[in-house]
Amino acid sequence: MPEEGVKLTPRSQLLSTSEVLTLARLFVQEGVEKIRLTGGEPLIRPDVLDIIAELRKLEGLKTIAVTTNGMNLARLLPKLKDAGLDLINISLDSLVPAKFEFIVRRKGFLKVMEGIEKAIEMGYNPVKVNCVVMRGLNEDELLDFVALTETKPLEVRFIEYMPFDGNKWNFKKMVSYQEMLDRIKQKWNNLEPIQTGHADTAKTYQVPGFKGQVGFITSMSDHFCGSCNRLRITADGSLKVCLFGNSEVSLRDVLRSGASDEELLQIIGAAVGRKKKQHAGMFSISQMKNRPMILIGG
Repeated sequence: MPEEGVKLTPRSQLLSTSEVLTLARLFVQEGVEKIRLTGGEPLIRPDVLDIIAELRKLEGLKTIAVTTNGMNLARLLPKLKDAGLDLINISLDSLVPAKFEFIVRRKGFLKVMEGIEKAIEMGYNPVKVNCVVMRGLNEDELLDFVALTETKPLEVRFIEYMPFDGNKWNFKKMVSYQEMLDRIKQKWNNLEPIQTGHADTAKTYQVPGFKGQVGFITSMSDHFCGSCNRLRITADGSLKVCLFGNSEVSLRDVLRSGASDEELLQIIGAAVGRKKKQHAGMFSISQMKNRPMILIGG
């Protein structure tokens, strides 16, 4: 969360339930097999259960996932599972309660841990835990996070610190994938790489004998743009074909103008066609105007 917080988007500017489902139907019709609901925080939407239940009915959609801060997860998880939720990612940047509160600007560490335990209890495997690693803040917790995977079916994903509006990005704060890996191998030198799918964003490893695994999202030091097949639609309906690009197309405005499915698909196709081969690099990105991550969703 940026220090100054974020201005809440008026409800009228957010995609309605029917608009979310219309866009989902079109993307699935065109071959999208996985949809992830992210944030801000998706579980505070009052219609989140209805959206998941309706998404579940789309023929061709194989996976419905959620990325959440975990605050409301334990309470909502039984209903989320009944609605058809397949995968869960939980954002957690520290295992130290005071540090957690400093990062997210609120209390709730125990609620998040309760959500993780509830997800494991309900059979989600792996439960993914996303941790953005920042020098001078939480890089000293790398080994503690890896230790969580010894007895729990977690995939802890260490994410390189990336430049977005409001996060005061500085190259010196970024801990690279290689540095993280070297530090972990000092304790577990038998850490083994795991083969993953071509379009997976994480480089994945496991300590032999551990129940869970660890992954690294290396967007800055070793980008994976060539295999990236992801598209993002923000809560207010803008299509972003690259997380780090600042060009957006408002599908909400096109929808509300009464456009047909064919017209929408043409606009989407044109935007995807402009997707660049790779992002501009960490130093160029840090100079670009872009939304805070909390207003993009990840």
